Amino acid sequence: MDIVFALIAGVIGVLIGGVINVLADDLPERVKIRPPHYPDGTPRPRSAWLGLTAFLTGQRSARNPAPTTLEEGEALRPARLSWRHPLVEIGTGLAMILMVTTFRDETNWLVWSIYVAILILITVIDIEHRLILFAVIIPACIFALLVALITPEEGKNFGTYLIGGGAGFALFFLMFLGGVGFSQATNAGEIAFGFGDVMLATLSGLILGWRAFIFASLITVFAGALGAMLYLTARSLMRRRYRLFTPLPYGPYIVIGTLVMLLFRDEVAQLLGATP
Repeated sequence: MDIVFALIAGVIGVLIGGVINVLADDLPERVKIRPPHYPDGTPRPRSAWLGLTAFLTGQRSARNPAPTTLEEGEALRPARLSWRHPLVEIGTGLAMILMVTTFRDETNWLVWSIYVAILILITVIDIEHRLILFAVIIPACIFALLVALITPEEGKNFGTYLIGGGAGFALFFLMFLGGVGFSQATNAGEIAFGFGDVMLATLSGLILGWRAFIFASLITVFAGALGAMLYLTARSLMRRRYRLFTPLPYGPYIVIGTLVMLLFRDEVAQLLGATP
């Protein structure tokens, strides 16, 4: 029976991944959400609505690309799906299998599954566009508030989550102001730490509550430092020079901290001998 539940969860996860791909394609472009399409806007046949089926059936590219009129200096957009599409679907499917097989006994495991899907969407958009969209964050914050009000976890109340959201906003807003000041002082141009990161930290606090958020923020800092080191090492191995003050997406590290404290807080508590 567990295998059946896992397979069903995997299939549902792949479908959710397909929805995430559609949102990740259209939301950053500030256009109306459309049925699945190729990057040039050409509609995808129904047999290719999922990235997995598009790749498996040889429909990764549009057969009749939409005519494109280029403005001066504008690059031609390829009518070909990126590997992101099947990878997101596979990753989301595996995540949903994990939620069913590992966390099904948790009271809020279904809510946690929704949080996982939301955080995957945020991560995909941030990595590809360096954007954390209000169109995603605001509804997610409202959902987290409703969850905190209706089904708070044992030992927590609505105020715990509300303070968590406030702490997330306050702490990361100070970091945002520091980034603005650093950018102005060094003429670095683009701000490394954007206001979208502030809103994502607010969502993290609303999801976790203030105690768990403190630990999540520490995990975020260490994950960000590790990620920067790995990035610099990879650039060095590829013999590509790093341009000073090049901003890196910080949202994925906030997501890592949030997921660790959402799903594995008991393990973290045992490791640290604390109660997050």
